[in-house]
Amino acid sequence: MMKKLLAFALSLIFTFAIARAQSIGDYKSGFKKTGNIISFLTTRGAVKLEFCTPEIIRIRSSWSGKFEANENLMVINYNWADVAVKVLDKKDHFLLSTTKITLKLHKVPFKIDVFDAKGKLLSSEVNGAVVKENNQVGVTKNLQADEHFFGFGERMDFMDRRFKKVTLNVGRGKGLPHAIGAYNILEANYCPVPFFMSTKGYGIFLHNSFATEWDMGASKKDQYSFKAADGELDYYFMYGPTFPAILDHYTSITGKTPMLPQFALGLHAGTYSGGTWGHEAKTSDHYVVELAKKYRSLGIPVDLLWLDSTWRLFGENGGKGATSFEWRETFKDPKSMFDSLYAMNYKMVGLHLRPRFDNAKKLNLLDQAREKGYTYPENGKPGEFVNFFDEKATQWWWDNGVMRVAKLGAKFLKTDEGSAFGSLANESDKVGPTGKDAERLHNLFPIAYARAPFVEFEKFNGFRGLNQTREGYAGIQRYPYIFAGDWPSEWQYFAPVIRAGLNVGISGVGSWAHCMGGFEHQADPELYIRWVQFGMFSPIALVFGMDHPGYKEPWKYGEDALRNFKKYDLLRYRLFPYLYTSMYQQYETGLPIMRALVLNYQDDENVYEIGDQYLLGDHLMVAPVTTKGAITRSVYLPEGTWFNYWTNQKYEGKSYHHVVAPLDTIPLFVKAGGIIPMQPEMTYSGEKPVDVITLDVFPYGTSSYEMYEDDNLSDVYKTGNFVLTKITSSLTAANLTLNVAKPTGSFKPTKHKYLAKIHWTGKINPNVVSENGIKLKLLKTLDQLDKTEGWWYDIKNKLLWIKSAGDNGADLSFVVN
Repeated sequence: MMKKLLAFALSLIFTFAIARAQSIGDYKSGFKKTGNIISFLTTRGAVKLEFCTPEIIRIRSSWSGKFEANENLMVINYNWADVAVKVLDKKDHFLLSTTKITLKLHKVPFKIDVFDAKGKLLSSEVNGAVVKENNQVGVTKNLQADEHFFGFGERMDFMDRRFKKVTLNVGRGKGLPHAIGAYNILEANYCPVPFFMSTKGYGIFLHNSFATEWDMGASKKDQYSFKAADGELDYYFMYGPTFPAILDHYTSITGKTPMLPQFALGLHAGTYSGGTWGHEAKTSDHYVVELAKKYRSLGIPVDLLWLDSTWRLFGENGGKGATSFEWRETFKDPKSMFDSLYAMNYKMVGLHLRPRFDNAKKLNLLDQAREKGYTYPENGKPGEFVNFFDEKATQWWWDNGVMRVAKLGAKFLKTDEGSAFGSLANESDKVGPTGKDAERLHNLFPIAYARAPFVEFEKFNGFRGLNQTREGYAGIQRYPYIFAGDWPSEWQYFAPVIRAGLNVGISGVGSWAHCMGGFEHQADPELYIRWVQFGMFSPIALVFGMDHPGYKEPWKYGEDALRNFKKYDLLRYRLFPYLYTSMYQQYETGLPIMRALVLNYQDDENVYEIGDQYLLGDHLMVAPVTTKGAITRSVYLPEGTWFNYWTNQKYEGKSYHHVVAPLDTIPLFVKAGGIIPMQPEMTYSGEKPVDVITLDVFPYGTSSYEMYEDDNLSDVYKTGNFVLTKITSSLTAANLTLNVAKPTGSFKPTKHKYLAKIHWTGKINPNVVSENGIKLKLLKTLDQLDKTEGWWYDIKNKLLWIKSAGDNGADLSFVVN
């Protein structure tokens, strides 16, 4: 009897759930094509399809029959060229075909299947797939047997999301103590992105700002679903079939990452100006200047400096969680501080702030903003948050807040605590605005917040914008850069931070940083050394910590740490031409500088969960050591041939290798045929003219590389004012040919010669080297290449050095026999 009652109760619950969950119904009528848009009615609402390109379709479902207006924070491209779509009306379905894909729209019940041009199934939906339940909207699709999913933003937990669930809503882990609360790598959500790529060759971007839930086969192994807490069911389907192509499509919708000034590839050093929380009295402008002098005196390359929270007075209302724009009394002469820093050739100095206004001792910006209606309302009353959704409020914030520091010398901001809008802040017990509107805007606030200073400082400074922020959502890549957040200086967080960078990169956000050595707590010197190695091979190199009095400054962690820091920082500055070219590729295609292996090898299941190795640009493979005490590590090298960057040892790919990694060495590999352009050693950007470009070449078969150059600072690159230099290496049994073409493009680069550093793998030592058919002189020592053209062979290290007689004003061809 009890079993029957239980079964009956369960059937009632199931029936009730079905009643609440309302599908979009069946096709009804009104199938109409207007330009790229096809719209029709269903028995329970309306559906609208927009063909953006032959590969991209926007799919929208509405139970009310009305569709929301376009927004401009997540998506910036709504204007698409005409797409040729062939429409066939069959008895039980419609077929909509472009040159790349075919959509099969089933009429009863309504659902969508997508095929490629050859008829291969990419994606299909279950019956009753498109559903609204209370306010939630979502869709369920069939999960194919060998299908895997990647993306979802800055996730620290996994790479492959197959059979997993995830909730995306901007914020850190909740609760105390920190060890299981804010530092929960399973919950951390600083920069979620409602976008994924499938190994079946397609991607989906859910264009909805509410919190979203994704069940990628966890509940049912043959189905996956995604749903938003409210709003419209509006998503883009993108056909690749490669991951780089899908990422290019996604960033054509949400925006490409702009080029930063070239010096932004240099070191970013943060400081609490001598005093973090509880030590504010020790802060001073004098400390900042002395810190800057110390970097210079030790020959540690650095270009950007920024002052965290304690530069300003904490206000009366929001305390540490708000911004008063009033300098702390210990900063006697901020303008003189800025002037001194720029006199030492620092390029940009920035300031940390929070999005709430506050009153301090002399300034009452909170009162003024509230009176003018420039704060976002909270519970029907004037709130504390700057209303960054209102242009007038944003302009007032800039004119009356930021300009107070900009006119003294600040050139960018760190827009921290974007997650606090409608949620609990770090240094506050306040949650800010509440209600449905706040829920809708919660994930968009970090974008609006970062956008404001990025755009205004770009105009004010007169060169490319730069902003540092911790939180983001789809579209944040337009206002770079983002950093990984406040992860403690403990080994357990090191590898997850690497994974976060890889996941956010495959989610369209490529300009990314992290605090080298971790943020909170004193670091183990060994951890600091290993983390710095990773940091110098990251898209943005950032050193900053709140460990008083160490602050992650390299000389505070011992001689080994200082030597390691300087070694890899100097190498990073030499890599500027390579990193800058990678930044241009990111701007052009959406491909991040730091690339998860699955981006290039999506058919190799061995790479699906590799979250501690990555490609940096086209040719470098980086494998940080994340285990305490380890002096070896295992690496996976994908298909192809690879060389150890440090030793030249050759490896065959699609296999695992255990490599030696002493404390001062990060495992680094180069793809066979790799060409890596480098500049002279510098301790700040522009310290010396780039009169010689070194080409670090690992010859193998035929390979090529296009080096990018522009003026390093302005936005003329957007209109094509740049040049590309094609470099080709061809190794045969007879000889090696290295061709360096004359730069092509409208920009006129500075004159430079070339120094080829060729990792020689031939059995016979080189005998004759010619340039454009003329024999070059064999020199007696390597040092002679500093002064004259010629060549020299290092027999011990098997390195062939060639200094060009010609420069980049003409095509150059080097032949080695």
